[in-house]
Amino acid sequence: MTRTVGLCLGDRHGIGPEIVATLLSRTDVVDGRAPVLVVGDVTVLEAGANVAGVSLEVVETPEPAVPSGTRWALLNRPHDAPAATGQASEAAGREVLARLADLSDLAIAGSIAGIVYAPLNKSALRMAGHEAGDELAYLVGRMKPTSVFGEINILDGLWTSRVTSHVPIRNVADLLTTPAIVDAIRLIAAALKAAGRSNPRIAVAALNPHAGEGGAFGREEIDVIEPAVALAAAEGLHVVGPFPADTVFPRAMREGFDGIVTMFHDQGQIALKILGLGRGVTMLAGLPVPIATPGHGTAYDIAGKGIANGEGLSAAFRLVADMVRNKKG
Repeated sequence: MTRTVGLCLGDRHGIGPEIVATLLSRTDVVDGRAPVLVVGDVTVLEAGANVAGVSLEVVETPEPAVPSGTRWALLNRPHDAPAATGQASEAAGREVLARLADLSDLAIAGSIAGIVYAPLNKSALRMAGHEAGDELAYLVGRMKPTSVFGEINILDGLWTSRVTSHVPIRNVADLLTTPAIVDAIRLIAAALKAAGRSNPRIAVAALNPHAGEGGAFGREEIDVIEPAVALAAAEGLHVVGPFPADTVFPRAMREGFDGIVTMFHDQGQIALKILGLGRGVTMLAGLPVPIATPGHGTAYDIAGKGIANGEGLSAAFRLVADMVRNKKG
């Protein structure tokens, strides 16, 4: 079984190529964890290295395998796209979709055991014809998972999953169901266990102010969320809640919870990004192999300036490499 992690450059007009180059230059991150197969355009990677001010010895491989004795290698995939940085483009979106397709195919074939991708731009994906504009939907369509899947966000050991994600806020309450919340609890519990936490402690956030105040501010807690927590607990999962959303994060950090299940996208994302913007990781959980990306965007405004922070990408790589090792163990 391979331990190789596939890596792509993300949107070429953003900071992806430069933070990938920085990651590949960091022996403290890459060495000893997993061989890395970079799939992308060599000219884009070299331009990223130039921006980041790092020196890379690029080893190109004609096969989807990292040569013995080499930390990383490049499977060169040239792509014709404008050279301009700092803006979304159809060509860059098509390139990202093609590279995600390459990586998913390699994972299905068993050539790589995990995937890490640098930031991409959802508007560019839509320009390229992916109507959902969401990489999770794209990879699900290609990899056909048979279990529950979804996004998990991670910062400094605290994990969050969400019941609803990229939907209008006016639709959230209607989309909350007891089975959907149970699935979100199961998803984060399984992912935490795969990362080596044998009995993770999980808190569940409420939807309404003051957790509904006994029904005065909404009944979702009583009718939907509390039954989901009870069902998950009956399955043997260590889960409690719902707790008011404005206190669940301080409580989880104070009491040492491993994960928090939130009801909608920004309920968890705002908290994590206040705690550590640029350092977080987004994991696509429930797919056949571990997949992760930095929890930030393409940062078009600083692309090409050599000031991008690559800690989120490094954290994503460490997570995937460690999960691959745990799975093999």
